[in-house]
Amino acid sequence: MKHEYTAYGLSLRSDVEIPGLDPSTKISASSSSSLDFTATHKPEWAIEAARLPSEVIHSLPAEPDCGDPTFVVRAYDGGKYFQLAYGDGTEFLVDGGGTRAWGAYTWPLGVEDLATYLLGPVMGFVLRRRGVTALHASAVAVGDCAVMVSGAAGAGKSTTAAALALRGAPVLCEDIAALDELEGAFAVRPGYPRVCLWPDAVENLFGAKAALPDLTPTWDKKYLALDGHRTRFAGKALPLCAIYLLGKRVSDESAPRFDDISAKEALMELVQNTYMNSLLSREQRAAEFELLSRVATRILFKRLVPHRDPKRIAQLCELIEADAREASREHKAVAKEQAE
Repeated sequence: MKHEYTAYGLSLRSDVEIPGLDPSTKISASSSSSLDFTATHKPEWAIEAARLPSEVIHSLPAEPDCGDPTFVVRAYDGGKYFQLAYGDGTEFLVDGGGTRAWGAYTWPLGVEDLATYLLGPVMGFVLRRRGVTALHASAVAVGDCAVMVSGAAGAGKSTTAAALALRGAPVLCEDIAALDELEGAFAVRPGYPRVCLWPDAVENLFGAKAALPDLTPTWDKKYLALDGHRTRFAGKALPLCAIYLLGKRVSDESAPRFDDISAKEALMELVQNTYMNSLLSREQRAAEFELLSRVATRILFKRLVPHRDPKRIAQLCELIEADAREASREHKAVAKEQAE
């Protein structure tokens, strides 16, 4: 049985049900924007890939502080296929065009763990293979626009998105934000209807670590469902009108606050916060740098400085909401003027 979903603008067809995706959000898509995922058996193309010569092109050591296992990327036959392998035994194969993927896991992991990898780093890798620029960022809808909160791992992107969602802002994505450019304007693709959170963030937002369900039975991370009850999912791409770059948390009483940032500084941070940038070729890096240069000069950027006290998250959200509403109004006015 085939299960059909939509994630990051791709029509995803899977032979297993994928936790975290809603089949009711599927869209019609051409074969050029589809991804076929197999997990019940190893397809012939994946068996063929394993017979080809290969080399390791990227590796990361385990990070005990955040529980991430060793990560190794192997290219087969110069990039005809790629393997993404984790220290916990989870493995994926993706073809060079990012149109087919196979995944497998070992006990005690389950399909929930497989889905977590698939919707995160594997989907990020697929987007990069398709030439899509993806940033480490969360994005929410304000008015008719998308506003993005970007930053390094642990900066608070997902927590901020969840806090804004609880205040009524529909969420487009968390952790991976896929960008499209059309006629000089930029848009953010919707990801999937969940925000993944660490237990400390759940406790800060809800008062108890057990307030949200576990992402998987083997991992202590939680998730906030964007199911239309407490929070909503923005199911269509929206034009990007502002990017807030998260700075270091401070104890200064002026925080949370905005600080000025130059276009050059914004560009450097965007480059550093692109997803899986170490796997890009020289040509891909050059093309992406040009695209991000256009983003840095056409989109509103501000440095967002959070307070160290997590209880001030409401003030942070108020700051974002007020500024984003103004940015959305300005974007709408400019779009109307250009249309006339």
